[in-house]
Amino acid sequence: MKKILIQLDTDAHPSSFDRVVAVDADIDEIMSYGDVTPVNVEPLVHGAMFTRGPKELHHTAIFVGGSDVCSGETLFHKIRDTFFGPVRVSVMIDSNGSNTTAAAAVLAAGKHLDFSETTALILGGTGPVGQRAAQLLAKRGATVIVASRSEERAQATCDAIAAIVDGAKLKPLSLKDHKQMEEANRETNLIIAAGAAGVKLIPAACWKPMKQLKVAIDLNAVPPAGIEDVDVMDKATDREGVLCYGAIGVGGTKMKIHKAALRQLFETNDLMLDTEEIYQIGANLNS
Repeated sequence: MKKILIQLDTDAHPSSFDRVVAVDADIDEIMSYGDVTPVNVEPLVHGAMFTRGPKELHHTAIFVGGSDVCSGETLFHKIRDTFFGPVRVSVMIDSNGSNTTAAAAVLAAGKHLDFSETTALILGGTGPVGQRAAQLLAKRGATVIVASRSEERAQATCDAIAAIVDGAKLKPLSLKDHKQMEEANRETNLIIAAGAAGVKLIPAACWKPMKQLKVAIDLNAVPPAGIEDVDVMDKATDREGVLCYGAIGVGGTKMKIHKAALRQLFETNDLMLDTEEIYQIGANLNS
């Protein structure tokens, strides 16, 4: 029986990127739908649920994508609530690549750091990737400084993560507050830049003097670099004693995680793959 992936995208045009990855993950058929909302998704979910017998449902799966992560999360929850009993299919959410990218970044950092002894500074910490990287790091015992231009948004992100990660050690940081930035500089062992594309978030003169800094990861593939002097191709490149990763240096792992997660959808019919589940898939690839 053919493996069918139903691609539900919150944008008008379903992502060609996500479709290509699905093809490369050896999925037989991809059905792509755009402008999918909680209002119109139910018939699409029912089409996945009721067309195959109980023992065949694992041959069908749903992928939630799109550029708006909040809309994707709402759609993901609506899909979950549409299922009942054993009549369901597996679902993965990776809106804007946020889950797979965050997982790849944290896995890269974990090659060099003991998270229980790590203070991580997340630049762009209130964005989709930044929030998920902060969540993953906090769950693994790191102290996480969530940085944003808005202290209110940084605090809201910390509160949201604390609600789902017991014992999370989180600190909000306003990038406009230079005193707080100086304090963060003294503590930081890891920087992950997860801000908007093409925006320099931290100059070299700011991060290179950080005596405690061990790893710097810039997830911006569009010039200028989010972390100045980190190259997009860096992959554990030693720059003045700091191991640096660029977007492409992390991207290979991100792609492996994305494909592995898609393949795992077809092993059973009851998976709901979100941030933590996708990270675990990546961790298993590296074990």
